[in-house]
Amino acid sequence: MLIIRPIRSSDFAALYHIAEESGHGFTSLPVNEELLRNKIARSEASFVKTIDKPFDEGYLMVLEDTDTQEVVGTCGLEAAVGMVDAFYHYRLGTEVYHSEQIDVRNEVETLTLCHDYTGSAELCTLFLGDKYRKNNNGRMLSRSRFLFLAQHSERFGETVIAEMRGESDAEGNSPFYTWLQQHFLGIDFVQADYLSGLGQKAFMAEMMPKNTVYVCMLPEAAQKVIGEVHTNTRPALNLLQAEGFRCRGYVDIFDGGPTVECNINDIRSVRESRLLTVKVGDMPASDSSFILSNTLLADYRATSAKLLVSDETDEVILSPELAAALMVATGDPIRVLAM
Repeated sequence: MLIIRPIRSSDFAALYHIAEESGHGFTSLPVNEELLRNKIARSEASFVKTIDKPFDEGYLMVLEDTDTQEVVGTCGLEAAVGMVDAFYHYRLGTEVYHSEQIDVRNEVETLTLCHDYTGSAELCTLFLGDKYRKNNNGRMLSRSRFLFLAQHSERFGETVIAEMRGESDAEGNSPFYTWLQQHFLGIDFVQADYLSGLGQKAFMAEMMPKNTVYVCMLPEAAQKVIGEVHTNTRPALNLLQAEGFRCRGYVDIFDGGPTVECNINDIRSVRESRLLTVKVGDMPASDSSFILSNTLLADYRATSAKLLVSDETDEVILSPELAAALMVATGDPIRVLAM
């Protein structure tokens, strides 16, 4: 059985392996032992923290194959970004130039450095091992976060964002970043991405262009990738768009990839998930697959299963094995979402 649960300190080796396997562009998991241990400790603290409002909590979860006790994937949520470290984006805009005298009107696209998403929640750190990329496992891992958001919405900012990986080649070179490197930053894309993942972002404030950037003055290769996603990221973007996420004109400052957003209560899976009451017994046959999770915090558990769910009743029957894996018993609430 595949179970999603909060990460714990004993998962360090597995998380380090995931960081190595994920490759270029996976900024949230740099290959750095100290940072990864700190991420785990921060997540453990967040899952037991009593809060009045979201601040800087991070909820990192892993996907465990209970048959082998192997960690095969991870997913995460940030409660409110930019509250401690600056959270930069470029905002796409338009400037209009018009002269009646010479009868000329031009619209020019611009990029402006901003912190507009400060305080927003973020979907992040989604990765699944190659041999488990089947049977809707990736969809389950990604969408399980919406059940967590639905159950614990008070712990997150009202706007939920996701940064989509932008265009880069096999060596991690980004056409958009090449321009930045040449004229401003002076370090390569992989190094800049790595420092950002470490939280060492002072160089951004010191070296990034502070004035409005006119897109038409960038090299053509850089212009073409603004707002475009990496080929490997297209399925993730499609899934989020189906949930109601849209790009509102914000792009990553390094690779130009789009950031998408949605109000937490407008996310389709948040709206459509249901709270049902557990009855432990013999599960009736069903062809309908669901993601299901308990309603706990520190002991959060989620998985997928074929369930018989009816609009006529708020009760759902789980097998003893499934109930035990989700840490629920007869009479407990459980949240379900159709796959």
